[in-house]
Amino acid sequence: MAHFAQLDENNVVTQVIVVGNRDCADANGVEKESIGIAFCERLFGGNWKQTSYNGNIRKNYAGIGYTYDAARDAFIPPRPGPEWTLNETTCQWVNPNPPEIIGGASAMPV
Repeated sequence: MAHFAQLDENNVVTQVIVVGNRDCADANGVEKESIGIAFCERLFGGNWKQTSYNGNIRKNYAGIGYTYDAARDAFIPPRPGPEWTLNETTCQWVNPNPPEIIGGASAMPV
């Protein structure tokens, strides 16, 4: 199985679907993104990118609301707040004020 994300005109993910192996493989059974994309386009139209459930490609598994960044070839989750910064290696947002760890548990305000 392979997973594909549909992107809107701003490269924001609108849906993620599962495509069967036979629908994204060549005659030799080798999975190819281009074949999976063509399959998705025939069914639904639009712009598609393959995503990996275990993060093997494009840094993160795509989710609805994530943005595909072509320069980084990565799916980036929505920014949690304006003060958060993007880790360029993981393409995950970093909290500038992480919770304090006390005795192995996060000290969260009540």
